[in-house]
Amino acid sequence: MNRADGEGFVVGHGWEGVVLKLMRGKDFVFTVTGSEEVTEHFLRVHFSDGGMLARTGVHPTMWVRVWFDNGTKPHQRAYTLVDPDPEAGTFSIEFALHGGRAGDWARAARAGDTVQATLQGTGFTAPSPAPARLFVVGDPASLPAINSLLGALPGVPATIWFETSHDSDLRLPLRLDAHHHELRRVPRRDGGAHLVAEVRSALPALLDDPAGAYLWIACDTATTRSLTSYARKELALPKERVSALGYWRAA
Repeated sequence: MNRADGEGFVVGHGWEGVVLKLMRGKDFVFTVTGSEEVTEHFLRVHFSDGGMLARTGVHPTMWVRVWFDNGTKPHQRAYTLVDPDPEAGTFSIEFALHGGRAGDWARAARAGDTVQATLQGTGFTAPSPAPARLFVVGDPASLPAINSLLGALPGVPATIWFETSHDSDLRLPLRLDAHHHELRRVPRRDGGAHLVAEVRSALPALLDDPAGAYLWIACDTATTRSLTSYARKELALPKERVSALGYWRAA
């Protein structure tokens, strides 16, 4: 059983926990207040924040590392906060359900359950100057971050390629502005290669002003790496106009 000592310092997280603490990670305990099924493959769990948001503040695409029991080996996964409310001290986390310890924990979570988390590495610097056009490539795992990003750049025209694996993914709550956002759903095929092909086919014609564009990519690691390389090497997008993070690894 892990425990918290002193000023939120959580012990029992192995070498990962030690490294995060040395990197000034801040540890908190979250309490489940409820949950709701968005689809059979997507679950939203609500939390009280253990004082985190009042201490740290909030920024777009803010995320935390949540620790899950996994026998004797610590297991942590990063999740974007959904609708963080510093005044109320609440937020939600959305879980794309698949095999794994995190999904199992989310399915079983009940009001009053607690989970430990570390805030370290999160951050968002809005592109400067503000983009004239936004391009987003993501999937259900990055849905909360996509919604947060779109909310942080209101009124900016955006094209979103959203990869889907299940029919129910069509019902996921993308927070779109009908006047400014274009959604292109792409079924997952060939381990993400179909999404890469779709973006490569369409993006050059849409990229009429590379200096005013901002490309944000958050898919599986291989897809993210492929599209990032394409954007920088073949489209010559400046490094500061491309933000990319692999959210998960395909088995």
